[in-house]
Amino acid sequence: MLTFKSLELKDKDIINSYLRHQNYRASDLCFTNLYCWGKKFDTQFAITCDWLFIRFKDNNVRNSYLKPVGRGNLKEAIDLILEDHSSYSTPFQMRGLTEEMIGEIEAVMPGQFDYKLNRSVSDYIYTTEKLIHLKGKKLQSKRNHINRFKRENVWKYHSLTGNPALVEECKNMLDKWMEMNKEEKDPSLIYDDYATTLMLDNFEYFGLKGGLICVDNEIAAFTIGEPLTEDTIVVHVEKAFTAIHGAYTIINQQFVENEASQFLYVNREEDMGIENLRQAKLSYHPDILLEKYNARFK
Repeated sequence: MLTFKSLELKDKDIINSYLRHQNYRASDLCFTNLYCWGKKFDTQFAITCDWLFIRFKDNNVRNSYLKPVGRGNLKEAIDLILEDHSSYSTPFQMRGLTEEMIGEIEAVMPGQFDYKLNRSVSDYIYTTEKLIHLKGKKLQSKRNHINRFKRENVWKYHSLTGNPALVEECKNMLDKWMEMNKEEKDPSLIYDDYATTLMLDNFEYFGLKGGLICVDNEIAAFTIGEPLTEDTIVVHVEKAFTAIHGAYTIINQQFVENEASQFLYVNREEDMGIENLRQAKLSYHPDILLEKYNARFK
Protein backbone atom coordinates (compact mmCIF):
# COMPACT_ATOMS: atom_id res chain seq x y z
CA MET A 1 0.00 0.00 0.00
CA LEU A 2 1.24 3.46 -0.91
CA THR A 3 1.50 6.25 1.64
CA PHE A 4 1.00 9.67 0.05
CA LYS A 5 2.13 12.93 1.64
CA SER A 6 2.01 16.58 0.61
CA LEU A 7 5.06 18.00 -1.14
CA GLU A 8 7.44 20.02 0.99
CA LEU A 9 10.54 21.99 0.06
CA LYS A 10 12.75 19.41 1.74
CA ASP A 11 11.45 16.75 -0.69
CA LYS A 12 13.21 18.33 -3.68
CA ASP A 13 16.22 16.01 -3.75
CA ILE A 14 14.25 12.79 -3.37
CA ILE A 15 11.72 13.84 -6.05
CA ASN A 16 14.52 14.88 -8.42
CA SER A 17 16.32 11.57 -7.87
CA TYR A 18 13.44 9.97 -9.83
CA LEU A 19 12.71 12.78 -12.29
CA ARG A 20 16.28 13.20 -13.50
CA HIS A 21 16.16 9.81 -15.24
CA GLN A 22 13.10 10.60 -17.41
CA ASN A 23 13.28 12.19 -20.85
CA TYR A 24 9.62 12.82 -21.70
CA ARG A 25 10.16 16.63 -21.94
CA ALA A 26 6.78 17.07 -20.20
CA SER A 27 6.55 20.19 -18.02
CA ASP A 28 4.57 18.31 -15.34
CA LEU A 29 7.65 16.25 -14.45
CA CYS A 30 9.53 19.00 -12.65
CA PHE A 31 9.76 19.55 -8.89
CA THR A 32 9.34 23.32 -9.26
CA ASN A 33 5.99 22.94 -11.01
CA LEU A 34 4.80 20.15 -8.73
CA TYR A 35 5.62 22.14 -5.60
CA CYS A 36 4.72 25.69 -6.67
CA TRP A 37 1.34 24.68 -8.09
CA GLY A 38 0.77 22.16 -5.29
CA LYS A 39 -1.57 24.49 -3.41
CA LYS A 40 -3.96 24.65 -6.36
CA PHE A 41 -3.92 20.92 -7.07
CA ASP A 42 -3.31 19.53 -3.56
CA THR A 43 -0.35 17.63 -5.01
CA GLN A 44 0.93 14.63 -3.06
CA PHE A 45 3.58 12.01 -3.67
CA ALA A 46 4.56 8.49 -2.64
CA ILE A 47 7.67 6.47 -3.40
CA THR A 48 8.92 2.91 -3.54
CA CYS A 49 12.46 1.79 -4.28
CA ASP A 50 11.76 1.92 -8.02
CA TRP A 51 8.90 4.37 -8.54
CA LEU A 52 7.67 7.90 -7.86
CA PHE A 53 3.90 8.37 -7.71
CA ILE A 54 2.12 11.73 -8.01
CA ARG A 55 -1.51 12.22 -6.95
CA PHE A 56 -3.45 15.47 -7.28
CA LYS A 57 -6.95 16.93 -7.33
CA ASP A 58 -8.65 17.36 -10.69
CA ASN A 59 -10.84 20.49 -10.47
CA ASN A 60 -10.81 20.11 -6.67
CA VAL A 61 -13.09 17.07 -6.75
CA ARG A 62 -11.31 14.09 -8.31
CA ASN A 63 -8.07 12.35 -7.43
CA SER A 64 -5.98 11.88 -10.56
CA TYR A 65 -2.51 10.45 -11.04
CA LEU A 66 0.45 11.07 -13.27
CA LYS A 67 2.04 8.05 -14.88
CA PRO A 68 4.44 6.51 -12.34
CA VAL A 69 8.02 7.62 -12.97
CA GLY A 70 10.85 5.18 -12.42
CA ARG A 71 12.31 1.89 -13.47
CA GLY A 72 10.93 -1.59 -13.10
CA ASN A 73 7.61 -3.31 -13.70
CA LEU A 74 5.22 -0.59 -14.87
CA LYS A 75 2.13 -2.79 -14.52
CA GLU A 76 2.95 -3.40 -10.87
CA ALA A 77 3.39 0.36 -10.40
CA ILE A 78 -0.01 1.10 -11.97
CA ASP A 79 -1.58 -1.64 -9.86
CA LEU A 80 -0.33 0.23 -6.78
CA ILE A 81 -2.13 3.44 -7.73
CA LEU A 82 -5.22 1.42 -8.64
CA GLU A 83 -5.16 -0.02 -5.13
CA ASP A 84 -4.72 3.47 -3.68
CA HIS A 85 -7.67 4.77 -5.72
CA SER A 86 -9.97 1.92 -4.66
CA SER A 87 -11.09 3.91 -1.60
CA TYR A 88 -12.52 6.66 -3.83
CA SER A 89 -15.89 6.55 -5.57
CA THR A 90 -14.79 8.47 -8.69
CA PRO A 91 -13.50 6.76 -11.86
CA PHE A 92 -9.77 6.04 -11.94
CA GLN A 93 -7.85 8.49 -14.13
CA MET A 94 -4.26 9.16 -15.21
CA ARG A 95 -3.56 12.58 -16.70
CA GLY A 96 -0.75 14.28 -18.59
CA LEU A 97 0.12 11.21 -20.67
CA THR A 98 2.28 11.79 -23.73
CA GLU A 99 2.11 9.42 -26.68
CA GLU A 100 5.40 7.89 -25.51
CA MET A 101 3.90 7.21 -22.08
CA ILE A 102 0.79 5.70 -23.67
CA GLY A 103 2.99 3.34 -25.67
CA GLU A 104 4.66 2.17 -22.47
CA ILE A 105 1.30 1.63 -20.74
CA GLU A 106 -0.14 -0.26 -23.71
CA ALA A 107 2.88 -2.54 -23.74
CA VAL A 108 2.03 -3.83 -20.25
CA MET A 109 -1.76 -3.27 -20.11
CA PRO A 110 -2.91 -3.54 -23.73
CA GLY A 111 -6.39 -2.35 -24.64
CA GLN A 112 -7.51 -1.55 -21.12
CA PHE A 113 -7.72 2.26 -21.32
CA ASP A 114 -9.43 4.89 -23.41
CA TYR A 115 -7.24 7.93 -24.05
CA LYS A 116 -8.71 11.39 -24.53
CA LEU A 117 -6.65 14.35 -25.74
CA ASN A 118 -6.42 17.18 -23.20
CA ARG A 119 -5.38 20.02 -25.51
CA SER A 120 -5.26 22.70 -22.80
CA VAL A 121 -2.36 20.99 -20.97
CA SER A 122 -0.35 20.03 -24.07
CA ASP A 123 3.13 21.57 -24.10
CA TYR A 124 4.58 23.93 -26.71
CA ILE A 125 8.18 23.03 -27.54
CA TYR A 126 10.50 25.03 -29.79
CA THR A 127 14.11 24.70 -30.90
CA THR A 128 16.40 27.18 -29.20
CA GLU A 129 17.74 28.13 -32.64
CA LYS A 130 14.26 29.24 -33.71
CA LEU A 131 13.64 31.37 -30.61
CA ILE A 132 17.07 32.99 -30.73
CA HIS A 133 17.28 33.84 -34.44
CA LEU A 134 13.58 34.07 -35.41
CA LYS A 135 14.42 33.30 -39.02
CA GLY A 136 11.99 33.08 -41.90
CA LYS A 137 8.85 34.75 -43.15
CA LYS A 138 6.60 33.17 -40.52
CA LEU A 139 8.52 34.93 -37.73
CA GLN A 140 8.99 38.25 -39.52
CA SER A 141 6.50 39.95 -37.17
CA LYS A 142 8.54 38.83 -34.14
CA ARG A 143 11.68 40.39 -35.62
CA ASN A 144 9.69 43.55 -36.32
CA HIS A 145 8.54 43.75 -32.69
CA ILE A 146 12.10 43.36 -31.44
CA ASN A 147 13.50 45.91 -33.87
CA ARG A 148 10.85 48.43 -32.83
CA PHE A 149 11.54 47.75 -29.15
CA LYS A 150 15.25 48.39 -29.67
CA ARG A 151 14.58 51.61 -31.60
CA GLU A 152 12.19 53.04 -29.02
CA ASN A 153 13.94 52.12 -25.77
CA VAL A 154 17.20 52.41 -23.87
CA TRP A 155 17.38 48.85 -22.62
CA LYS A 156 19.65 46.19 -21.15
CA TYR A 157 19.41 42.47 -20.41
CA HIS A 158 20.51 41.20 -16.99
CA SER A 159 20.83 37.58 -15.88
CA LEU A 160 19.03 36.57 -12.70
CA THR A 161 21.18 33.47 -12.41
CA GLY A 162 23.51 34.00 -9.46
CA ASN A 163 22.14 37.50 -8.81
CA PRO A 164 19.85 37.39 -5.74
CA ALA A 165 19.51 41.19 -5.55
CA LEU A 166 17.88 41.30 -8.98
CA VAL A 167 15.65 38.33 -8.07
CA GLU A 168 14.35 40.42 -5.15
CA GLU A 169 13.64 43.34 -7.48
CA CYS A 170 11.52 41.06 -9.67
CA LYS A 171 9.12 40.67 -6.73
CA ASN A 172 8.35 44.40 -6.91
CA MET A 173 7.81 44.15 -10.66
CA LEU A 174 5.48 41.18 -10.08
CA ASP A 175 3.42 43.21 -7.61
CA LYS A 176 3.05 45.99 -10.18
CA TRP A 177 2.16 43.49 -12.91
CA MET A 178 -0.50 41.89 -10.71
CA GLU A 179 -1.99 45.28 -9.88
CA MET A 180 -2.21 46.15 -13.57
CA ASN A 181 -3.89 42.81 -14.38
CA LYS A 182 -6.21 42.50 -11.38
CA GLU A 183 -9.30 43.02 -13.54
CA GLU A 184 -8.59 39.81 -15.46
CA LYS A 185 -11.39 37.27 -15.22
CA ASP A 186 -9.02 34.27 -15.10
CA PRO A 187 -9.25 32.79 -11.56
CA SER A 188 -5.91 31.02 -11.99
CA LEU A 189 -4.13 34.40 -11.82
CA ILE A 190 -4.10 34.18 -8.00
CA TYR A 191 -2.36 30.81 -8.13
CA ASP A 192 -0.01 32.12 -10.82
CA ASP A 193 1.04 34.95 -8.50
CA TYR A 194 1.51 32.51 -5.63
CA ALA A 195 3.57 30.08 -7.75
CA THR A 196 5.74 32.84 -9.21
CA THR A 197 6.43 34.26 -5.75
CA LEU A 198 7.48 30.81 -4.53
CA MET A 199 9.91 30.54 -7.46
CA LEU A 200 11.43 33.93 -6.69
CA ASP A 201 11.65 33.14 -2.96
CA ASN A 202 13.41 29.82 -3.66
CA PHE A 203 15.25 30.76 -6.84
CA GLU A 204 18.65 29.34 -5.94
CA TYR A 205 17.29 26.35 -4.00
CA PHE A 206 15.28 25.22 -7.03
CA GLY A 207 18.29 25.71 -9.31
CA LEU A 208 16.42 28.13 -11.54
CA LYS A 209 17.69 30.28 -14.39
CA GLY A 210 16.29 33.69 -15.23
CA GLY A 211 16.70 37.00 -16.93
CA LEU A 212 15.19 40.45 -17.03
CA ILE A 213 14.95 43.43 -19.35
CA CYS A 214 15.47 46.91 -17.98
CA VAL A 215 14.11 49.96 -19.77
CA ASP A 216 15.40 53.28 -18.42
CA ASN A 217 16.72 51.36 -15.39
CA GLU A 218 13.29 49.93 -14.54
CA ILE A 219 12.35 46.24 -14.93
CA ALA A 220 10.08 45.87 -17.94
CA ALA A 221 10.05 42.06 -18.19
CA PHE A 222 11.46 38.94 -16.58
CA THR A 223 11.51 35.21 -17.21
CA ILE A 224 12.19 32.16 -15.02
CA GLY A 225 13.05 28.67 -16.24
CA GLU A 226 15.25 25.67 -15.53
CA PRO A 227 16.71 22.54 -17.14
CA LEU A 228 13.99 19.91 -17.60
CA THR A 229 15.91 17.11 -19.34
CA GLU A 230 19.40 16.84 -20.78
CA ASP A 231 18.36 18.58 -24.00
CA THR A 232 15.37 20.69 -22.89
CA ILE A 233 14.88 23.77 -20.73
CA VAL A 234 11.42 24.70 -19.45
CA VAL A 235 10.11 28.26 -19.10
CA HIS A 236 7.92 28.59 -16.02
CA VAL A 237 7.24 32.32 -15.91
CA GLU A 238 7.26 35.22 -18.35
CA LYS A 239 6.03 38.62 -17.19
CA ALA A 240 6.20 41.90 -19.11
CA PHE A 241 4.47 45.25 -19.24
CA THR A 242 2.39 45.29 -22.41
CA ALA A 243 2.50 49.10 -22.51
CA ILE A 244 6.10 48.70 -23.69
CA HIS A 245 5.80 47.47 -27.26
CA GLY A 246 7.74 44.25 -27.82
CA ALA A 247 8.60 43.64 -24.16
CA TYR A 248 7.31 40.07 -24.23
CA THR A 249 9.03 39.34 -27.53
CA ILE A 250 12.42 40.67 -26.44
CA ILE A 251 12.49 38.85 -23.08
CA ASN A 252 11.56 35.60 -24.82
CA GLN A 253 14.42 35.96 -27.30
CA GLN A 254 17.01 37.30 -24.87
CA PHE A 255 16.39 34.70 -22.18
CA VAL A 256 16.92 31.84 -24.61
CA GLU A 257 20.00 33.48 -26.16
CA ASN A 258 21.66 34.21 -22.81
CA GLU A 259 20.50 31.36 -20.56
CA ALA A 260 19.46 28.44 -22.76
CA SER A 261 21.57 28.35 -25.92
CA GLN A 262 23.25 25.08 -24.81
CA PHE A 263 19.91 23.25 -24.93
CA LEU A 264 18.26 21.88 -28.07
CA TYR A 265 14.67 22.62 -27.05
CA VAL A 266 12.64 25.10 -25.01
CA ASN A 267 9.39 23.87 -23.44
CA ARG A 268 7.13 26.91 -22.91
CA GLU A 269 4.48 24.82 -21.16
CA GLU A 270 0.75 24.70 -21.85
CA ASP A 271 -1.89 27.32 -22.69
CA MET A 272 -4.41 26.21 -20.00
CA GLY A 273 -7.17 26.61 -22.58
CA ILE A 274 -6.79 30.41 -22.55
CA GLU A 275 -7.42 31.52 -26.12
CA ASN A 276 -5.10 34.54 -26.27
CA LEU A 277 -2.30 32.52 -24.65
CA ARG A 278 -2.87 29.73 -27.18
CA GLN A 279 -2.63 32.15 -30.08
CA ALA A 280 0.53 33.72 -28.64
CA LYS A 281 2.24 30.34 -28.35
CA LEU A 282 1.06 29.18 -31.77
CA SER A 283 2.39 32.40 -33.31
CA TYR A 284 5.93 31.11 -32.68
CA HIS A 285 5.10 27.93 -34.66
CA PRO A 286 6.10 25.18 -32.21
CA ASP A 287 8.42 22.48 -33.49
CA ILE A 288 6.70 19.98 -31.19
CA LEU A 289 3.20 20.20 -29.78
CA LEU A 290 3.59 17.66 -26.99
CA GLU A 291 0.04 16.38 -26.81
CA LYS A 292 -1.15 15.02 -23.47
CA TYR A 293 -4.01 12.64 -22.82
CA ASN A 294 -6.24 11.49 -19.99
CA ALA A 295 -6.65 7.74 -19.49
CA ARG A 296 -9.67 5.93 -18.05
CA PHE A 297 -10.62 2.28 -18.08
CA LYS A 298 -12.76 1.23 -21.01
